[in-house]
Amino acid sequence: MRLSPREIVEAALREGRRKLLEHEAYALLEHYGLPVPRHALARSLEEAVEAAEHVGYPVVLKVVSPDIVHKSDVGGVVLGLRSEEEVAEAYARIVENVKRRAPEARIYGILVQHMVPEGVEVIVGATRDPVFGPVVMFGLGGIFVEVLKDVSFRVVPLTEDDAEEMIREIKGYAVLKGVRGIARRDIAALKRIILGVARIMEEIPEVRELDLNPVMSYPEGQGAAIADARVIVARPGEEPEEHV
Repeated sequence: MRLSPREIVEAALREGRRKLLEHEAYALLEHYGLPVPRHALARSLEEAVEAAEHVGYPVVLKVVSPDIVHKSDVGGVVLGLRSEEEVAEAYARIVENVKRRAPEARIYGILVQHMVPEGVEVIVGATRDPVFGPVVMFGLGGIFVEVLKDVSFRVVPLTEDDAEEMIREIKGYAVLKGVRGIARRDIAALKRIILGVARIMEEIPEVRELDLNPVMSYPEGQGAAIADARVIVARPGEEPEEHV
């Protein structure tokens, strides 16, 4: 049964969790028409192999656990798998790695996710400012956001013009509009993601922080794809735990 966005959030809060599991985050984003990768939660090696066939190779395997913040640190992520044999080996390796490096962690399953094609990386995020309320952020990914802080912000609610302005005002817009052999990106697809994130923040007050990073931006007419998502939740009036 498909849960509604509010049911997804409520299920996490009832369990005392402040972070949606990755498949829960994808389910939330899907409700708002955002381009998440094909994925499935596997609870056995056999299910993982079957899921890989369903979502399509190449695939990524990621451990799903409420107790693990950085999956890579415990050997909980394997990329670029292209066959049934590789999926089976990676599944067993992840389970063994997590049992050895995080023995107390609860494992809900292994997420089998289609590995989206490379593109120009952008980031779309949101938070709830104590003064301004929900705020959405956009910028190029990688060094642009980490070192140059080349990002734009708008207070929710947003219009299409707001989303357009957010994209155009970053210094890295030259990359998105096409430069030195890099084709112009699908700006309309990026606008839809920004507006979808704004709607989530406007309609679900329990969502306190949202981070889509990276979002792969493709040439004009080819859309975009969310490669990873992080969603922090808390009941209104409660503060989410830091560094979840």
